[in-house]
Amino acid sequence: MNEVFQMLPNAIRALIEKTSPTFLQKIEEIRLRINRPLEIIVEGKPYYPKLNGSPHIVSKQDAIYLLNKLSDYSLYAFEEELKRGYIAVKGGHRVGISGKVTIEKGEVKAIKEIGSYNIRIARQKIGIAEPYIPYLYDKRWLNTLIIGSPQTGKTTLLRDLARMISTGSKKHHIDPKKVGIVDERSEIAGCVKGVPQHSLGDRVDVLDACPKAEGMMMMIRSMSPDVIVVDEIGRKEDCESIIEALNAGVQMMMTVHANSMEDVYLRPMLKPILDSRIFDRFVELTRRDAPGFVRAIRNHDGVDLLK
Repeated sequence: MNEVFQMLPNAIRALIEKTSPTFLQKIEEIRLRINRPLEIIVEGKPYYPKLNGSPHIVSKQDAIYLLNKLSDYSLYAFEEELKRGYIAVKGGHRVGISGKVTIEKGEVKAIKEIGSYNIRIARQKIGIAEPYIPYLYDKRWLNTLIIGSPQTGKTTLLRDLARMISTGSKKHHIDPKKVGIVDERSEIAGCVKGVPQHSLGDRVDVLDACPKAEGMMMMIRSMSPDVIVVDEIGRKEDCESIIEALNAGVQMMMTVHANSMEDVYLRPMLKPILDSRIFDRFVELTRRDAPGFVRAIRNHDGVDLLK
């Protein structure tokens, strides 16, 4: 959280620092919306810190201060990040932005007059994937699709799987493998200036802010990975690249937005790779009391192996 506190306006930082250590450890998002109350998301629920009995209303000056800190007082240098709608910061945290969008030739050219900021707090959970290795490894890492709705912990689990594949496991007699992460949204590795902010082991290579479909092909051509890791597949191009990667002998670990394996089958763009039974395992996540609860691990016939 220190990296986050350093970029917050003084009044907002003081408000948040006054909360309990337990509260601080559970913060998932800090949302600043100009002329509206400061909002903090804890365990999926919104809280509105108060000063003298009233919620803190985010001012335009608060927003300008945050943007200057994010861009290191050089908006021009962060033009590409702003165009994507988020900025990755030290510690692996990510700041989403929204405002007036400028379109040129059908593509987003810039986001100006920013009115909202969403600081998503990144907390790496080392070892969270350990209990599931017996289900996801059988003489090789099995092609795995992690399924969950937003904020169920998909990326957190995927990140730890990437780390374990890279480092190997003496306990399970698994050798370290070369991992290629295509991190389109700078969320898995949380790279800042090309350097991952999360602990991912020594055998990891990252393509940061690169579209998944193109990135998977680039990884295969240039870095010869044993396993490719990507977040949130869904486009037709993604599926085509996945098939190409598998034909090249590369294993895949990836996530998708859905509530269940049945829901994934309802997505037409994913139908070709699902019908070809590419995936060996489907890990279903649910939020329950906290993100990262594994509800089921299914094989391609839909059988829950946890049961």
